Amino acid sequence: MYAIIATGGKQYKVSEGDVIRVEKLGIDVNGEVTFDDVLAVKDESLKVGEDVKGATVTGKVISNGRAKKVIVYHYKPKSGYHKKNGHRQAYSAVKIEKINA
Repeated sequence: MYAIIATGGKQYKVSEGDVIRVEKLGIDVNGEVTFDDVLAVKDESLKVGEDVKGATVTGKVISNGRAKKVIVYHYKPKSGYHKKNGHRQAYSAVKIEKINA
């Protein structure tokens, strides 16, 4: 059984026991999280739309952190312009506990 959920502007295909990295949720480690925005659930058949209206996915936050640094470099030739920035995206690692369909 799997479900497709949406969080942080992205969609994730999850099964029970999976660990996913999502945009930072603002929940402490070992905190419970419930994803209400379930787009599809597949057990014997694929259910979408009104069939998954009340479905939820519950999980537990196992860590919060920041990803590796990504270097953003802007450069324009012949004008002496260059600019270097770094970015580290914050994330929450969530272990999927239950799919309630």
